[in-house]
Amino acid sequence: MTLRIDPEQNEVRALEQVTDWRGKRVLEIGCGDGRLTRRLAELGAKVLAIDPDAERVRAARKALPQKFAKLVQFKPGSAERIAHPDASFDAVILAWSL
Repeated sequence: MTLRIDPEQNEVRALEQVTDWRGKRVLEIGCGDGRLTRRLAELGAKVLAIDPDAERVRAARKALPQKFAKLVQFKPGSAERIAHPDASFDAVILAWSL
């Protein structure tokens, strides 16, 4: 059985209502498998996606479609130690993360 998450695209529609993501620099904290990361890239965002689990970061990087290679960067990291100066991003997202 294949698991399909949000086949109705409710999450994407909700993201579209927040802002126009095209060209926005986004920090995604707790990216996990990159599901939301890919959706942000589809909307045109430039995403730095971090997660404290290096194995999940490797898996997300491996699963990233080539068409998003210039829009997405995956790195191991945590919210407690973000190595970027203030105002480096237009938006920061933390969703479905503990």
